[in-house]
Amino acid sequence: MYHWFHIFPKNTGLSLFAWIAFCLLPFYFIIRSATVYEIILGVAMIVFFFTIYRLSFVKKGWTVYVALSIEMLISIGMTIYFGYVYFALFIAFFIGNLKSKAGFISLYVVHLSTTVIAFLIGFLLEYEEFMAQLPFNVLSILGVILLPFTIYHRNRREELESQLKDANDRISQLMIIEERQRIARDLHDTLGQKLSLIGLKSDLAMKLLPTKPDLVHQEIEDIHQTSRTALSEVREIVSDMRTARLEDEIVRVQQLLHSSHITCEIHGEQSFKHLPLLIEDVFCMCLKESVTNVVKHSQSKTCEIRLELLANEWRMEVQDHGVGIQSDESSEQGSGMIGMKERLDFVNGELDVHSTKAGTRLVIRIPRIIHQEAGGLL
Repeated sequence: MYHWFHIFPKNTGLSLFAWIAFCLLPFYFIIRSATVYEIILGVAMIVFFFTIYRLSFVKKGWTVYVALSIEMLISIGMTIYFGYVYFALFIAFFIGNLKSKAGFISLYVVHLSTTVIAFLIGFLLEYEEFMAQLPFNVLSILGVILLPFTIYHRNRREELESQLKDANDRISQLMIIEERQRIARDLHDTLGQKLSLIGLKSDLAMKLLPTKPDLVHQEIEDIHQTSRTALSEVREIVSDMRTARLEDEIVRVQQLLHSSHITCEIHGEQSFKHLPLLIEDVFCMCLKESVTNVVKHSQSKTCEIRLELLANEWRMEVQDHGVGIQSDESSEQGSGMIGMKERLDFVNGELDVHSTKAGTRLVIRIPRIIHQEAGGLL
């Protein structure tokens, strides 16, 4: 951002000393003039030019173009009458900072044309004067040609870099939100269920204590074991935040099904060997929730898990042969289904549920196009 008190332009490729020299050189050319009138006129034009030039950075709309036109006229007059072409560099810098592409091209062509014409006229009228400083004048003309493009493309690059930074910051915020939601779902799926079980068994133990104290010991043992399991799972969630691995999750669901006396059949494990990490994490969560529902609600003796790698998608099916989804269980299972759908929505995946009295089949599909569009990031 530029303010009225900024005297010299920044980041132009020229040092501060060069810009100071360009500001002081006009006075040298003016003082050399023969008459007091020319000195007064030249000094007035210099002060007027820098006043208009700095105001053009803080003004907006049509006033900027009016100011720029006045600056060009002053530059042309100084070039022809005093042989001072360096004001054109200041104008070139300003044109390079224009954001409008059409305005930039139009003013660039006008400025370059007028500068070259003024230089040629001054060269014909003051041949010796221009020849004495020919190298500097040539460098100035090159600056008028190249400096606007340099500044314009640098500003576009900085703008794109700023937009990229904002996008990366937004992605980081979304990842934090998604991670918080994941932790909330994990706590619901683990700690919430364990605490509910502990509460139920505590109530049962209190009821059995007066009449069947011999059974209370077993209930307390179950409470103790459940609490230890819950504590272990909480520690795992808090201390181990790395992305879940599907092969580890498969081992855990096999152990869960085995302990629940449910026969487990898994097909196609090798087809999911090289999943992107985010996709693997989503499949792990869906597999865990699906098998949990099988254990808690299906009353099935078998569970079949099928993993398939197709041409355009990854697919996972979890099939049981139980009683299907009952109306009194739909609310409890619904929160788990919502969690799976939320995860799948994040990767454009889909969840299909097919439930009959002969069992329930969950189909989880994630398109592989996500991996291709992300250039391998997923």
